[in-house]
This record gives sequence, C-alpha cells and structure tokens, in this order.
Amino acid sequence: MCGFAGELRPRAAVDRDVLTRMSARLAPRGPDGDGVWTRANVGLAHRRLKVIDLSERGAQPMTDDALGLTIVFNGCIYNHHELREELRSLGHAFDSVSDTEVLLRGWAQWGEGLLERLLGMFAFALVDHASGRVTLVRDRLGVKPLYLAPLPDGGLRFGSTLPALVAGGGLDTSVDPVALHHYLSLHAIVPAPRTILNGVRKLPPATVMHVEADGRRTERRWWDPPFTRDDARADWSAEDWRDAVQDATRVAVRRRMVADVPVGILLSGGLDSSLIVGLLAEEGQRGLATFSIGFDRVGDRDGDEFAFSDLVAREFDTDHQQFRLGVDELLEGLPHAIDAMSEPMVSHDAVAFWLLSREVAASRKVVQSGQGADEVFGGYYWYPPLLDVEGDGADEYAAEFFDRDDAQIRRLVQPPLRVDGDPTRAYVRGDFRRAGASTAIDRALRSDAEVMLVDDPVKRVDNMTMAHGLEARTPFLDHELVELAARCPPGLKLDAGGKGVLKAAARGIVPDAVIDREKGYFPVPALSHLEAPVLDLIRDALHAPAARARGLFDGAEVDRMFADPNGHRTNLDGASLWQIGLLELWLQRHV
Repeated sequence: MCGFAGELRPRAAVDRDVLTRMSARLAPRGPDGDGVWTRANVGLAHRRLKVIDLSERGAQPMTDDALGLTIVFNGCIYNHHELREELRSLGHAFDSVSDTEVLLRGWAQWGEGLLERLLGMFAFALVDHASGRVTLVRDRLGVKPLYLAPLPDGGLRFGSTLPALVAGGGLDTSVDPVALHHYLSLHAIVPAPRTILNGVRKLPPATVMHVEADGRRTERRWWDPPFTRDDARADWSAEDWRDAVQDATRVAVRRRMVADVPVGILLSGGLDSSLIVGLLAEEGQRGLATFSIGFDRVGDRDGDEFAFSDLVAREFDTDHQQFRLGVDELLEGLPHAIDAMSEPMVSHDAVAFWLLSREVAASRKVVQSGQGADEVFGGYYWYPPLLDVEGDGADEYAAEFFDRDDAQIRRLVQPPLRVDGDPTRAYVRGDFRRAGASTAIDRALRSDAEVMLVDDPVKRVDNMTMAHGLEARTPFLDHELVELAARCPPGLKLDAGGKGVLKAAARGIVPDAVIDREKGYFPVPALSHLEAPVLDLIRDALHAPAARARGLFDGAEVDRMFADPNGHRTNLDGASLWQIGLLELWLQRHV
C-alpha cells in the first residue's frame, strides 16, 4: 500500500521538481520509503508503505532494464505467491518477494491478460521504455484511487490523490458546475471521470488507459459483471445462496490476511465487521486485534455502538481497544481529516475514520474493514421501493436517493454555476439504461456497487486510513463475492430488512443480537446535529472572503439554512448545511 504520482510531457522533458512536490504531498501514504525515476519526457514518483516484502528489494519505482519496464504501484495483490510460482514456471526469475515485481513480470508475460488473473486492490502506472507508452490501471471496484490532470501541451499528470496533482502546480482549480450538481444531489458523490475541480479527473474503476508518448489516450473497461440471473443457478434454494455467500465471504476474509505484518480489524459493532471477526475466529485466529471508536452524545443523538462491539469482542475474546472521544477531540481532528480528503466527503464518519486510524496506526499497518456490504447486498432504505418497479427505475431511484432535485439546486447555487438539462438525472438515466442488469433494483444495486460505493465509503476509508500510513482491506469488495451477489435474486438480498442473504450466512457465526439489531449509521452526533462550536466553524467558512470570492451559493438560501440549521436535512438524515459547509472548508484547504 503506497502512493504514487507521475507525469508525461510529449514535447518537453519531465520536470523533476513537479514530481518532488507531488511526492511530498503523498508522504503520509508511504512513510517507509520514497523514490523518483525519470526518463526523457516521463517521470514517476513513489511513497512506500512496507507491507509485502519489507526489504529494499521491494522499493519503487521498480525498473527492469532487460524487460524495458518501470512500474509504480499502490495496493496489494493477494494471490502474488501463486502468480510468482506460475511465472517462475514460465522462466521468470525474481529478485524480491514483493507483489510489485509480480505485476512487472506478469505484464511482460501476459500484457493486459494479467488483469484478469489478479486478486486484490490496485492502481498502477507502467512505462514501456521502448515506446514511451504509459499504461494506467485501476482495480475492479476502484478500491485504489487514480487521479488524472490533462496538461495544456497534451501531456498528463496522474497520481493517487487529487491534492498531489494540485501540488504539482499549473492546474485549473475552479469548480466544475456539473460536478457541483452531482455533489449536491448524490450525497456529495461525483461519479468518475469528473471531480469537483475542472482541471482534475479520475480514472473510472476497472479501467485501463494507454497514454502514448505523443499524448494520445485510449481506454477500455476491463471488468463489467452481469447483474442478471444465472441459468446455472436457476434451481438454487435460499439455503444454497446462503451457503455460497458464506463460503465466498470466508474466502474473501482469508485472502486479506496475506501480509508480512500483523493484521487488525476495525470493529464497528455492525453485522459486517462482526462477521469478519467471526470468520477469522472460525479459522483458528486467536487474540485478534480489534478497534472501535465512539463520541460523546449531542442533543438526543448517541455517539457510539460500544454495546455491540463489546459484545463481539467478548464473544471472540479479541484484544480489543475502545476509543471514546469528545467534541474537542473531534474538532481537533476535523481539519486534518479534511486535509486527507482527495475530494470533499460529507459522510460524518470520515473524521471518525481519521481519528480511529491515528490510534490504530500506533500498533498496526494493516486492518480489515466492513465497508461495501450494504451496497453489495442491498442494505439501504432506497432499495425496497425499487423492487417491483416497471421500466428502467431511474426516476424512482432519483426520488428515493437524491438529496435535492434540479430546481432546488438552481435556487441554491449562483447563476454562473447553474447548468441546464438536470445533468445528475441524465447521468443516472444513462447509467440505468446500460445493458447487463435485469430489473430496476438490479440497476440500482449495480450503480451503487460500481459508482456510489467507489466514491463514498471506499474512498473515505482509503483516504482516512492512508493519512496515517495504515492499509485498509475490504473483504466485501472481493470481486468474486461481488460477482456472486450480482447474480443473487434481489428478493433474497432485500429480505429481513436488507442484506437478508448475508444475515442468513452470518447466523451461527456471530451473535444473533448483532444480526437482528436495527440498522444504524455510524454515529458522529456533533456533525449530524449542528450546534456550537461546529456550527460556528461552518458559518465562518461560508462567510469567509474566499467563499464570497468563489460565489458558489446564494446568500439568501444559506441564511435560511442558518436560521434552522438542523431543519434542512439530506435523505441520509444529515444536515444540508454541513454538506455545503464541508465543500467550502475543503476548497479553502486545497485550492
């Protein structure tokens, strides 16, 4: 797990100072080593977190002059041992036991065919010395980020975080009006390839892009699982699906224990993280290190789920650490969490993950986390209304999911940032009309797994953990588990109040009290129920000279929100004022 950056200039030598500035911004992602490599008009920079092969033989950028290849890589290949043995049988010799070298030699052997063989989370950039071509790859579920910045001369800057690209200088950092429309509709999500900034884009998940030496770019999607029923499983019973999901989840959890350092678990007390603990205990793991965080109560809102995380810790006799933090500690961490955000993240638990990761990183470099199960197995409130919808379901999804409709956004944003044609609804309609999903609910689940999940919880966990050099692994985003869930009849997923088939798979492994509890969202009361001092922080940000100069939001609409700061709510029961305040706070710290 690491961070990397690079630049290709078709008509100029690469600027090493640009690479150095980008590398410095990536330092928290890789505290264990750094390197820069340049060759004519292309250069790569890398920051290393030592998880696989702790020796210097695994350092990056990694070059093999005989193969004519140089690579930088962020992530972990869980089947690197098996691939190494296969490559050895084909005549390849290895200088390290790193997964990076497996990628380098695997590409030399199979080219893009390597991608289908990989089990893991990954983003990498690979330079072919002879042609000058740069190949950029992102994993199937977009667990590892990869941002792009086209340059005026036809070149391209790329890297693991948006702020690293901005640190290189010379980019357009104005707000993209279409991205702002998405942000205000989709719980602060901006689907790829856009970001909130005009000058920065991101490579979509499951995409490979080739950038030629002259700047020409081509890309293709290399994984697109069907969300349709499978004839081979047509006679499966609910019990068959339960057993298959249990087996696939067990494999996914086991895979993510591959490391040359100890692995811990972020234990929220919900079904998903509890099941990870239970499955590892079944495997014979004893003394598992588990970690939970909670906050003080604010108003009528509780700030922790310790009753459930403590129950699981006792059940499996884990080495459990519990962190309870007050509002002052939350406020102290908030600016640092915003600094760690590659894009503005409105979800309240971003700061919780930042604070928890700070504590966990004192004793662990790798953790497993339960993100993704709700999107993959249908755990959210907006799924049941789509179950029996005729047609493509886009309008019904918008009615359930969107925070604001187009008319409300037009009232909120200033005229220069208003866009015609309701671009967010048009985006969702286009996504829902893609082939490969059987029903409206399948289309919603596909969109959430491939888009919303990637640019909310997945990105949040990556950014907040890597801010402390902590690698987070997410078993519920194992691509084989996702492929299985995509084929599962939606009714089985939505059963039992959501995630029915996963709950059935967990029965007998984790305590019933955890399985049958009412669904909740990670509680951070000081951000969901706004009062001083958080409310003062938002007011200062939205009335700052930089905010007035940027002119994103209509002053009268903002004043109405401040008059009733907790009365204006998003569909996820967050304060609308926090959503716009967080955006301005992020912009003031990053551009």
